[in-house]
Amino acid sequence: MGPKENSGLKQAYLANREAELKEWDAKILQLEAKAEQAQAQVKIQYYEQLESLRTKQVTVREKLHELKQSSGAAWESVKIGLENSWNDLKGGLTSAVAKFK
Repeated sequence: MGPKENSGLKQAYLANREAELKEWDAKILQLEAKAEQAQAQVKIQYYEQLESLRTKQVTVREKLHELKQSSGAAWESVKIGLENSWNDLKGGLTSAVAKFK
Protein backbone atom coordinates (compact mmCIF):
# COMPACT_ATOMS: atom_id res chain seq x y z
CA MET A 1 0.00 0.00 0.00
CA GLY A 2 1.14 3.48 -0.78
CA PRO A 3 1.23 6.40 1.66
CA LYS A 4 -2.14 7.65 0.41
CA GLU A 5 -3.86 4.32 1.15
CA ASN A 6 -2.18 4.11 4.59
CA SER A 7 -3.39 7.60 5.40
CA GLY A 8 -6.95 6.72 4.42
CA LEU A 9 -6.83 3.51 6.44
CA LYS A 10 -5.47 5.37 9.44
CA GLN A 11 -8.18 8.04 9.22
CA ALA A 12 -10.95 5.44 8.89
CA TYR A 13 -9.56 3.46 11.82
CA LEU A 14 -9.34 6.56 14.02
CA ALA A 15 -12.85 7.70 13.08
CA ASN A 16 -14.24 4.26 13.94
CA ARG A 17 -12.47 4.18 17.30
CA GLU A 18 -13.56 7.72 18.21
CA ALA A 19 -17.20 6.93 17.37
CA GLU A 20 -17.17 3.78 19.49
CA LEU A 21 -15.51 5.63 22.36
CA LYS A 22 -18.35 8.20 22.28
CA GLU A 23 -20.86 5.36 22.58
CA TRP A 24 -18.97 4.04 25.58
CA ASP A 25 -18.99 7.50 27.15
CA ALA A 26 -22.78 7.36 27.07
CA LYS A 27 -22.85 3.89 28.65
CA ILE A 28 -20.53 5.01 31.44
CA LEU A 29 -22.76 8.02 32.08
CA GLN A 30 -25.76 5.67 32.33
CA LEU A 31 -23.89 3.57 34.89
CA GLU A 32 -23.09 6.72 36.87
CA ALA A 33 -26.78 7.64 36.92
CA LYS A 34 -27.68 4.17 38.18
CA ALA A 35 -24.96 4.41 40.82
CA GLU A 36 -26.48 7.59 42.19
CA GLN A 37 -29.79 5.81 42.67
CA ALA A 38 -28.36 2.65 44.26
CA GLN A 39 -28.18 1.74 47.93
CA ALA A 40 -24.99 2.25 49.94
CA GLN A 41 -23.19 -1.09 49.44
CA VAL A 42 -24.15 -1.28 45.80
CA LYS A 43 -23.02 2.34 45.39
CA ILE A 44 -19.56 1.39 46.59
CA GLN A 45 -19.40 -1.37 43.98
CA TYR A 46 -20.67 0.98 41.27
CA TYR A 47 -18.12 3.64 42.10
CA GLU A 48 -15.24 1.17 42.26
CA GLN A 49 -16.25 -0.17 38.85
CA LEU A 50 -16.67 3.35 37.47
CA GLU A 51 -13.27 4.43 38.76
CA SER A 52 -11.70 1.46 37.01
CA LEU A 53 -13.57 2.25 33.79
CA ARG A 54 -12.56 5.92 33.87
CA THR A 55 -8.91 4.95 34.36
CA LYS A 56 -9.09 2.58 31.39
CA GLN A 57 -10.88 5.24 29.37
CA VAL A 58 -8.08 7.75 30.03
CA THR A 59 -5.53 5.17 28.90
CA VAL A 60 -7.46 4.56 25.68
CA ARG A 61 -7.71 8.30 25.00
CA GLU A 62 -3.95 8.67 25.55
CA LYS A 63 -3.21 5.78 23.20
CA LEU A 64 -5.62 7.18 20.60
CA HIS A 65 -3.86 10.55 20.79
CA GLU A 66 -0.50 8.79 20.48
CA LEU A 67 -1.79 6.93 17.42
CA LYS A 68 -2.89 10.18 15.78
CA GLN A 69 0.63 11.54 16.20
CA SER A 70 2.41 8.44 14.86
CA SER A 71 3.22 7.39 11.32
CA GLY A 72 4.79 4.55 9.41
CA ALA A 73 6.04 1.56 11.39
CA ALA A 74 5.44 3.40 14.68
CA TRP A 75 1.73 3.59 13.80
CA GLU A 76 1.47 -0.22 13.72
CA SER A 77 3.26 -0.52 17.06
CA VAL A 78 1.10 2.12 18.75
CA LYS A 79 -2.02 0.56 17.19
CA ILE A 80 -1.24 -2.74 18.95
CA GLY A 81 -0.97 -0.93 22.29
CA LEU A 82 -4.26 0.84 21.60
CA GLU A 83 -5.97 -2.44 20.74
CA ASN A 84 -4.84 -3.97 24.04
CA SER A 85 -6.11 -0.98 26.04
CA TRP A 86 -9.27 -0.91 23.91
CA ASN A 87 -10.07 -4.54 24.66
CA ASP A 88 -9.43 -3.96 28.36
CA LEU A 89 -11.89 -1.05 28.44
CA LYS A 90 -14.44 -2.92 26.33
CA GLY A 91 -14.28 -5.96 28.62
CA GLY A 92 -14.60 -3.82 31.73
CA LEU A 93 -17.55 -1.92 30.31
CA THR A 94 -19.33 -5.08 29.18
CA SER A 95 -18.81 -6.61 32.61
CA ALA A 96 -20.07 -3.51 34.44
CA VAL A 97 -23.16 -3.17 32.27
CA ALA A 98 -24.02 -6.86 32.81
CA LYS A 99 -23.35 -6.67 36.54
CA PHE A 100 -25.47 -3.58 37.18
CA LYS A 101 -28.43 -4.23 34.87
